[in-house]
Amino acid sequence: MKICLYGISGVPVGKHNVKDPRLDEAHRLVEAKKKTCVQVDVLDEDGLQDAEAVVVSEQSRPDLILKDLEFIETRLARNPAEAEKAALTKLHTHLEQERFVFDAELSDAERQAIAAHSCFVTSRPVIVATPREIAQPEELILRAYHASGHISFLTVGGKENRAWKIKKRTTAREAGGAIHSDIRRGFIRAEVISYDDFILAGGETQAKRAGKLRLETQNYVVQDYDVVNFRLNK
Repeated sequence: MKICLYGISGVPVGKHNVKDPRLDEAHRLVEAKKKTCVQVDVLDEDGLQDAEAVVVSEQSRPDLILKDLEFIETRLARNPAEAEKAALTKLHTHLEQERFVFDAELSDAERQAIAAHSCFVTSRPVIVATPREIAQPEELILRAYHASGHISFLTVGGKENRAWKIKKRTTAREAGGAIHSDIRRGFIRAEVISYDDFILAGGETQAKRAGKLRLETQNYVVQDYDVVNFRLNK
């Protein structure tokens, strides 16, 4: 995924690990040759339109909102259809309250009315960074990762303990595809241990002995930091 930094300096652009302390704890409990984090792309302001989430400083927040206000005023000046005009006017009021398009309460009809011509920069999650987070960007990147609708699941043991990036509400079969398309195609079952059960038991083997491993079907919705092993046809 891509995260844009707007009005924030001192954080290098490029690949960044999503450093979640839960992976550190899993790595402490299960022996593996290495630990692998999810990675995200951090972009500068030129990547604003491409980003799935935007991180903004408190000082730059009004500038970001102004971009969407100016866009709305340009569209309204072109005398759009009544449905689009009404939706844009509603959004204009919302933005004037220093809120973002992302959290505007629009009906399906209103969203459809503006869909063809909208390119709002605050239509994706916007995270307002605190000074402490700017000084410690690892926390900021983790917060942006979750705010954009992403979670992780774990595979543990052997060559690596690894976190995998998925969107919320991803099914077990789709999660397998995040590892390799062969897992999605050959999916039979997922062996799942919830993260809390994994930690309380003291690791994967102990959780299995305690009866905390569940067999889930392809439609199981993977939860954040589930520990998962996939069974598949080979």
